[in-house]
Amino acid sequence: MFSTNQIIVPLDVSDKKAVVNLLDKLPQVSFWKVGLEAFVALGPEIFSLLKDRQKKIFLDLKFHDIPNTIAGACKSASNHGVDLITIHAAAGQKAMEAAAKAIASSSSTTKILAVTLLTSLNSKELNCDLKISVELEQYALHMALLAQKLGIDGAVCSPHEVSQIRQLCGENFILVCPGVRPSWSQVKDQKRIMQPKQALEAGADYLVIGRPITMADNPIEAWNRIINDITI
Repeated sequence: MFSTNQIIVPLDVSDKKAVVNLLDKLPQVSFWKVGLEAFVALGPEIFSLLKDRQKKIFLDLKFHDIPNTIAGACKSASNHGVDLITIHAAAGQKAMEAAAKAIASSSSTTKILAVTLLTSLNSKELNCDLKISVELEQYALHMALLAQKLGIDGAVCSPHEVSQIRQLCGENFILVCPGVRPSWSQVKDQKRIMQPKQALEAGADYLVIGRPITMADNPIEAWNRIINDITI
């Protein structure tokens, strides 16, 4: 059964006034993504702004560092009561193990997600730029399976890989999909995209949908249109 809590809207803005403006415009949204732009601008203050409104927080900073640093960052994030945090699976086995242990040793309910591969990358860039010779889908699946093996709670993946990851990792592995765009919106910098209803049917737990909502002339109308597209 679909819930509007499954749609995560990014706070991709660079000052407090813009954050508050978006929260005021979209009171229906219960789950917000805090990415690099907003976090660098406001720091931990943004957590208070969201918690004061009883919102859920997806902290999407994509930690990619040595194991000890990633573990410390995850622990600090969990102390702020965020619901989901991201690390790059490409940081490696030891880093993912350290992150999982840092959260497991606390009383936090924070869940860690491994980013398999950015949805802005395609097969050609994976092979030519990053010199990774395996097929893109195979790479994403390997990263998700490795993360699960190491105690990570879920993965961030393209909706094009979500069905296979769901089949192999099971129902309890949290899958969050960016690269989701309604048919009436512009694609922009995402390359491996899918429409919201299709992504949910493929096995996604959460969808990250930003600009079609936040950049719309009428954000509430855009939000309602997406909900309607999913539920019809």
